[in-house]
Amino acid sequence: MPAQDAALDTLTIWSYHAHVYFRDAVERGRAELLRERIGARFSVQLGRWHDREVGPHTQSMYQVAFAPELFASFVPWLMQNRLGLTILLHPNTGQPRADHMTHAFWFGAVLAIKEDSLPETMRFEDEDPVVVNTTPTLAVAFSHHP
Repeated sequence: MPAQDAALDTLTIWSYHAHVYFRDAVERGRAELLRERIGARFSVQLGRWHDREVGPHTQSMYQVAFAPELFASFVPWLMQNRLGLTILLHPNTGQPRADHMTHAFWFGAVLAIKEDSLPETMRFEDEDPVVVNTTPTLAVAFSHHP
């Protein structure tokens, strides 16, 4: 843990993961719709479906990996368009345990994470790179109110 007066440098963030969770067939249907909407609007990597617990995750889910440059447009959109699904958003900094447990935030319910299954550290070379596999066809509109 960094000292109280030490700030972490955001340049250490390699990428982000958004884990979209679902519990049953109804939520899986909403997760499918959300996935289609994400792919139509953002240049991201849509990960495989996991219809069971996998890794540190205690619920079925899929992952959306994206570059830091996309944060400002994708995250606000996801906050407002998550279709009531629970989503874990975390950075990838080479500290998987801290990234999932300390530096993350949740949209919706906070779910249990298997902390012991997460290593303390990893090398950049061991992180899977974000390989965009979507072809956005829709623009995301933003308005800023004074």
